[in-house]
Amino acid sequence: MTSQSSAQKPAFGNRYQGKHVVITGGGSGIGRAMSLRFAAEGADVSILDYQKDAATSVCAEIESAGGSGRAVEVNVADATSVKAAFESIPEFSILVNNAGIAHIGTVESTSPEDLDRIYSVNVKGVYLGMHYAVPRLLARGGGVILNLASIASKIALQDRFAYSMSKGAVLSMTLSVAKDYVKKGIRCNCMCPARVHTPFVDGYLEKNHPDNKEEMFRILSEYQPIGRMGTPEEVASLALFLCSDEASFITGSAYDIDGGVTLLR
Repeated sequence: MTSQSSAQKPAFGNRYQGKHVVITGGGSGIGRAMSLRFAAEGADVSILDYQKDAATSVCAEIESAGGSGRAVEVNVADATSVKAAFESIPEFSILVNNAGIAHIGTVESTSPEDLDRIYSVNVKGVYLGMHYAVPRLLARGGGVILNLASIASKIALQDRFAYSMSKGAVLSMTLSVAKDYVKKGIRCNCMCPARVHTPFVDGYLEKNHPDNKEEMFRILSEYQPIGRMGTPEEVASLALFLCSDEASFITGSAYDIDGGVTLLR
């Protein structure tokens, strides 16, 4: 199964030359696409991931293309782990809080354990990233934070109770940090994707719809009024813009990248 896009292949440049970007969850899916794109634009990339092998693999891709990357193992839900990860990397100017997990269920079917698991990664993980990054950014005179939220931050999605809770919190934290540090040189924004075709989607279909994967893929694609899912590369392109000097007048914003879902639903 492939997710078709009419988007042109991006032209790479060097607008991130000399900059260091930290990306959590950068070893797979959207995070991998962002890691590769930032590196292709000249950035030194630190990939913080729970799966160090995945992060190491992406770093190998970066280095084989002539870029610079480092893999750092981290559990974003654990303060000690996050603190140690940030202490192990050199000065940076950009943090992308991308690490996150999904969950399907209503308020009835979501167990307390489910809620705690989603909260610990999607909410506490973003908090910890910013908690340890902001002092470093202030010390160097400012920087950029970009958080991965979701259309679930803004609209109701069926059977996504805990996930929506967590992504609503990401949006609120983004606005709060943007407000608190707007006079101190830190910009903070978030992206709100609809469904993006990542290995997670393929795994979900394989596990839950093994006998009708193609049909379910079509249904999931057509949920977006534009008629398809997004691609990790498209989300990465938006990330590159929001973290760049070209977006220096943008802070406290939640950018939809959703194929028309929030506009037309």
